[in-house]
Amino acid sequence: MKRLLFPLLAVVVGVMAAGCSSDTEDYDPYYDWEQRNAAWYEQIADSARTAIAAARAEWGEAWADHCSWRMYKSLLKSQERQSGILADSICVRIITRGTGTVSPHYDDSVRVSFRGWLMPTTDARGNTFETVFTQTYYGDFDPQLAAPNLAPPSAYNDGFATAVQYMVTGDDWMVYIPQQLFYGAELTGNVQPYSTVRMRIHLAAIYPRGTTVPEWKAPRR
Repeated sequence: MKRLLFPLLAVVVGVMAAGCSSDTEDYDPYYDWEQRNAAWYEQIADSARTAIAAARAEWGEAWADHCSWRMYKSLLKSQERQSGILADSICVRIITRGTGTVSPHYDDSVRVSFRGWLMPTTDARGNTFETVFTQTYYGDFDPQLAAPNLAPPSAYNDGFATAVQYMVTGDDWMVYIPQQLFYGAELTGNVQPYSTVRMRIHLAAIYPRGTTVPEWKAPRR
């Protein structure tokens, strides 16, 4: 089931040249978007697999302590079958490791801050830009200033929900989600059809299902 990220956030576009001409008016920055996004995700997955394999070769069972990359199969897919298509999984690069000891369940409530980007592309002048299509904070991420969104993982779409259910409190991850685990062929806001997305997600708090959710207070420095 496809689920929506909460539409509380502004859409911004990074580094684009001003002005236009007949050439720029005809230029489509999203040309061959499905194929380009699939190729981009393949490259990210190759980086993840290479880093994980190197860590396993050097550190054995302790590899996860020495590698910032992870690959997780969607929790809405069968976990019993190890094989499957690449688009059944998300790729994760850990920015900061949290201090929590448990991960949330599908129907627990969580407070998360996030920002999402489309794949980098270029305008008619060759300038590279990324579209920010969703965000819960502005500027650089600061947990003291960011007011995290409150919802259960089940409120989000497949790839996002899978990432959150592997996180512990304090985790700050860059998550790459293939279009099959996001919005797929749908045009949703500024998310083009067939978009692989990059999302930075910070898990601030977990509240088990049925418990009282307190008002949010930013952590002290």
